[in-house]
Amino acid sequence: MPIDIRTIAPEETTTWLASLRTSFHATWPVEPLAEDVRTLWDYGRVWAATDGDNIVGTARSWPTEVTAPGLARLAGTAVAAVSVLPTYRRRGVMRGLLSADLAAARERGEAVGLLWASSARIYGRFGFGPATRAATWTVDAGSGVIPGDARPRALTVTPVSPEARDLIKGVFERWRARQPGEVRRRDFTWDIELGLRVRLRGDDPWSGTLVIHRDPEGEPDGYVRYHLDERWERRQARGVLHVDELHALTDEAYRDLWRLVCGMEWASSVRAEQRAPQERLPWLVADGRTAQPESVGDGLWLALLDLPRALESRTYATEGRLVVGVATADGVPERVALDASTDGATCRPTDASPDVVIAASALATAYLGDVPLRTATLGGGADEHRPGALALLDRVLRTLDPPWCSTYF
Repeated sequence: MPIDIRTIAPEETTTWLASLRTSFHATWPVEPLAEDVRTLWDYGRVWAATDGDNIVGTARSWPTEVTAPGLARLAGTAVAAVSVLPTYRRRGVMRGLLSADLAAARERGEAVGLLWASSARIYGRFGFGPATRAATWTVDAGSGVIPGDARPRALTVTPVSPEARDLIKGVFERWRARQPGEVRRRDFTWDIELGLRVRLRGDDPWSGTLVIHRDPEGEPDGYVRYHLDERWERRQARGVLHVDELHALTDEAYRDLWRLVCGMEWASSVRAEQRAPQERLPWLVADGRTAQPESVGDGLWLALLDLPRALESRTYATEGRLVVGVATADGVPERVALDASTDGATCRPTDASPDVVIAASALATAYLGDVPLRTATLGGGADEHRPGALALLDRVLRTLDPPWCSTYF
């Protein structure tokens, strides 16, 4: 019997989650989670691979958008929960699931696909490439205190509430509109992150401290969420302060918030995950050597589903005109004529001979500007038909502002 790829009905949620749990080697209880998610999921985007009555593979998505270079916001599909039972691997199950979901995204007019990859080997063949990076930053709080005067009147410890959620969501929305690579968050994600909703009944909700920064007019322009992992050695506090999230709209807010967490009592070190590798923190602390990134690696992965719209929507720091061929995942080549300048760009499908042919995953990696195209194609994935075309496209795609996505999903 052939494996069927289809969307599921709400009453199949428990079976779908059971398959996902097996593939992910997870232990969470299925029934409570199924009851929780039924009111949250769009079942037109919850996919299953079935063999008879058995669900042997899963995938789902939801609508989002990502900020492109130049700050246009592109509609996209966020892909998650991609799994295949171990006894059904290498039978085309994952290809069927992702092909169905991405085809549906194209029909809806979503220009990009977005995901966080559990394995770096899987998603390149579907046109995805690692488009941002992420890092964990640690700061020695003892010798890394940020110099300068504290501004306690600008900072307020704020009880978690729906009103506080709306305040920091407003800051984030303004911040993501100016940050290439950042994505829109779902409403219930905010509730989970703040402990207003548990991810699964029986789980402990987030329990930490929320501090909001305000400008001279009293408007919120930054916030930080943190919690302390308390530790003691020889009767001395050696706790680790975990920065769960920190966003600021101004340099002043950025300084004040980091000064707060780096000067916290009972903490000998500060640890901030899911931050940008290019964080400005070393230039803030008294001793820049005490602020170090670690676990630097790929972050958000991106696929260009509507190539002309994606290339036309972003801005360019230099001029370039060339025909780009893209070797797509399904083997059907796509060609576009890109005319880019500092005043804007046009990009149209064309039958003209390509100046350069690029692997879809390599172009997706370079799209947000974090990785140079010539780096993304170093191990293959580029075929130059016109001398200098690859170098020209590489220059055209470069950006001054590096991308960063702080939102894991």
